Amino acid sequence: MPHCFCEAEGHYTRGMSLLPKAAIATDRAPAAIGPYSQAVRVGDFLFTSGQVALDPATGQMVAGGIAEQTVRVLENLKAVLEAAGAGLGQVFKTTVFLKDMNDFAAMNAVYGQYLAAEGAVAPARSTVEVARLPKDSLVEIEVIAAV
Repeated sequence: MPHCFCEAEGHYTRGMSLLPKAAIATDRAPAAIGPYSQAVRVGDFLFTSGQVALDPATGQMVAGGIAEQTVRVLENLKAVLEAAGAGLGQVFKTTVFLKDMNDFAAMNAVYGQYLAAEGAVAPARSTVEVARLPKDSLVEIEVIAAV
């Protein structure tokens, strides 16, 4: 069935059925600091905004390198997913943005503990190196999950 977004009314349609768009927010992850949501649910899908290594309690970047930042990013994503009634096991696509591709192995070791546990189907993933990330973070990750 074709899908269509009606911007004026803020929802998607699938055939003749409306798929409302709902913002997801939690104080267990950094608050959105601009005109965006921590995540948006449309139908049975959840689309998160990218998370960087901000500690939601302090609003500051976590100390340490790529491993520590990746842990914080994934904990932030886990909190957003849980606020939507989902979990890391329901993630089917991730996009990882790295400041330096030389950090890939260290990021991947942490990522695997959260999203590719033994026996689990790991999500599809794209990883790209970027010139700069918000707050000069070393890593940013966004996910798409089933809810």
